[in-house]
Amino acid sequence: MRSTVSPNQQPAQPPAQTGFKLAHHVSVLWNQLGMILILILLCIVMSIMAPNFLDSANLTNILKQVSVTAILAAGMTIVILTGGIDLSVGSIVALSGVVSVMASQAGLNPILAMLTGIGAGYLVGFINGVFTAKIGLPAFIVTLASMTYVRGLAYVTSGGYPVVLESNTFRFIGSGSFLSIPIPIYVMAFVYIIMFYVLKYTMFGRHVYAIGGNEEAARLTGIKVKKTLINVYSISGLLAGLGGVILAGRLYSGQPTAGNMYELDAIAAVILGGSKLTGGVGKIQGTIIGVLIMGVITNGLTLMDVSYYWQLVVKGGVIITAVLIDRLRS
Repeated sequence: MRSTVSPNQQPAQPPAQTGFKLAHHVSVLWNQLGMILILILLCIVMSIMAPNFLDSANLTNILKQVSVTAILAAGMTIVILTGGIDLSVGSIVALSGVVSVMASQAGLNPILAMLTGIGAGYLVGFINGVFTAKIGLPAFIVTLASMTYVRGLAYVTSGGYPVVLESNTFRFIGSGSFLSIPIPIYVMAFVYIIMFYVLKYTMFGRHVYAIGGNEEAARLTGIKVKKTLINVYSISGLLAGLGGVILAGRLYSGQPTAGNMYELDAIAAVILGGSKLTGGVGKIQGTIIGVLIMGVITNGLTLMDVSYYWQLVVKGGVIITAVLIDRLRS
């Protein structure tokens, strides 16, 4: 008996296969647009709960407030893309701020003083990279130790007290503006443009993704894994140093307590932006969306006069949600 099915007619797909394809398409769409939709929804909710939320001055303030965290998160992104972690960035913010302000007080040119603070951050990141890549210690342990001793160095260097910044040129990077837009926003935008180009169009960016996908396979293909990892942690330290200098300019002082818990905000922003903690997956443009989500929540709660203590509770919930999203995505 001949089949009545036309040669051009495709056989019906099993329900299980159809369901799998549908789930795959939904997953892809969510990875591309999910966090953007959440950000838009948060803005709508906050504009209803806090009428002043959508004022241009407040939106500019949000961007200024998240600028330091965003710069830290940019460095954290490439670290997490390799499957690593950097818990020292918050302490680097404190040390670089103290070092740069003290260098300025000692009579060093303001630009050189800022570069000194950024250099201190780079040095800590380089040390993290050497212990992680060359010696083979777990990144979590290495950067946890750095988080502790770098914070201690900030206290020792400053004597435990804020160091007052007197240079107006130095203050400009944290508190100045150009065309009514704060300078930290320009710096943040510049960092993300550079990082986008590096990760998407350079050999270094491809190596970062390859190491996060499979470090051993990357090594077998000829990638200099140890050198790349040292550079990754050095960049993270450098950007944390830059964030510390900006924060010092904003606060008019170098404070050994600055940057406390910033590392957790940076990690949460990276994961909310679509990067996987296991490495190999993520985009820098997703990270900035994660940063903005964190900033919108904090700003909205402040406008609604929510207690700082409750804000910490909410922020903790956001971090848990970020990790849960990462698990569900996996």
